[in-house]
Amino acid sequence: MNNYPKVTVIMSVFNNEKTIASSLESILSQTYENISILVLDDASTDGTLQILKNFEKENLNIKILENNINLGLTKSLNILIKTCNSDYIARHDGDDVSHPRRIEIQMKEIIKYDLDFASSRAISFDGKRILPGWTFYLPYRFLLRYKNPFIHGTLLIKRESLRSIDFYDENYLYAQDYKLMCDLLHLNSKYRVIKKPLYTLNLENNISSNFTREQELFAAKARKAYTGRR
Repeated sequence: MNNYPKVTVIMSVFNNEKTIASSLESILSQTYENISILVLDDASTDGTLQILKNFEKENLNIKILENNINLGLTKSLNILIKTCNSDYIARHDGDDVSHPRRIEIQMKEIIKYDLDFASSRAISFDGKRILPGWTFYLPYRFLLRYKNPFIHGTLLIKRESLRSIDFYDENYLYAQDYKLMCDLLHLNSKYRVIKKPLYTLNLENNISSNFTREQELFAAKARKAYTGRR
């Protein structure tokens, strides 16, 4: 895999001291070798930053950035995207874990089919749920009218595709991933969602579960914009 393009895995983290080590280890264990890891600590108040610095000391392909104040996920992701110099960017959350072949499988799909991005299904930590479930078999362009069927943490995308939509919309403090996917599909981006779960997803104590109301409000805004311009 050494001749394959470089992929930068970007992570914006906040107070993930209990999970960040296993998350980073899952990226370091990838079979795809040409990877760099760029992590932005969004002014954590726990031990997250120290754990990140320890990983940075031991791994040359990890770079840590710091926000002096908490900027939130949307702005932090845009900082990461604009900082990295890779042609391909993979998302990852600080409380999730990637399958060892995740990046390898996704990059093979992107190169083989000349895709703008690839994502995959995910499995819950307890192993009881695969997401999306039966809706995986429905057209995603149709599903976007009702919900976001993509798992944000599984996204692997061309940097140029992100630039074409002016990155994440910073007007969206929440549901920024929903808006991103609406923008990408509005431009008829080429993509594939891999059936095999390549990501283990935390479904508790995360942004979606802790800020349900805010997520719903911004999701409704993204949904309205998507249906209104098609």
